[in-house]
Amino acid sequence: MTDRGLLDLMIIRIPSLRTREQSILCLKLNNEDDLIRLAIKDMEVILGRSLKDQSWTMDQIRLQAEKDESACRAREINIVSITENDYPPLVKEIYDPPALLFYKGNLPDPERPLIGIVGTRQPTSAAATMAYELGRDLGSTGMPVVSGLAMGIDAMAHRGNVDAGAPAIAVLGSGLDQVYPSINRPLARRILETRGVLLSEYPPGEGPRKWRFPARNRIISALARGTIIVEAPEKSGALITADFVLEHGRDLWVGSVGVQSLQGKGTAKLAVDGAKIINTAADILSEWGLPKTSACDVKLPENRENFEKAGKSIASSLARSLKIDI
Repeated sequence: MTDRGLLDLMIIRIPSLRTREQSILCLKLNNEDDLIRLAIKDMEVILGRSLKDQSWTMDQIRLQAEKDESACRAREINIVSITENDYPPLVKEIYDPPALLFYKGNLPDPERPLIGIVGTRQPTSAAATMAYELGRDLGSTGMPVVSGLAMGIDAMAHRGNVDAGAPAIAVLGSGLDQVYPSINRPLARRILETRGVLLSEYPPGEGPRKWRFPARNRIISALARGTIIVEAPEKSGALITADFVLEHGRDLWVGSVGVQSLQGKGTAKLAVDGAKIINTAADILSEWGLPKTSACDVKLPENRENFEKAGKSIASSLARSLKIDI
């Protein structure tokens, strides 16, 4: 624990606070005593609005913060506060940065550009292959991929990245002890084994909720210098990520296979609206003026037919596994 004690953990447990407001209080206050001495009316003055839920006590808040700290210690989960230098600087720039980030592994190097790769949970075989190849080829140049560890495009991009030995970044919409979907828990372990990181704004014990996945997407966008929407239908959650990318002033691309596929009507619309279409990792490197290497010519696994069958199998299992579009 730092000199701030349990302050930041206490702040994120105060009911009714919005994410931005949690960060404001963390940056405003210096220690637990500052918070304990703060009357609710004083808090409302700082935040500029009234808080509807005032049924809590500071003792209750501190007790929950103690439980959160104990759970993090037991599960070897680290915490970085928005007040600390290690907090990812690009995330700090957005309108509503999380007050705390919980993480396992190694926080991304702020000097290294990151690329977001997202898309539908139910990709076509061609889109699954493209996501894998992008993750792998970018990883072969040392570039980490940021995604959401969801089924489909996210998982394929992460797999390609870790197969190339890159330190991938997975942002979860749940606590780090609740990796979701559970089928991707082995992939989460592989990310840690390749010096990557699992990130979440939620403390241990917080399960996945539908509304948390769009919130997660803003962190993916914030971390990445640019994001590729490989394939997305019209109502895909990946399109929410695209909105965040534009809001954050980052680069936005769409995958060529997504533009052409029946599953990619949302991707095609993004292209019509001005998003650049990319085919390979070399397109990204060229766009950013980075050196091209032979890494972008790495072959797929020896039996490409089997790989594509695996992509189809993933796609067909997605609809059975999940019932929400995230």
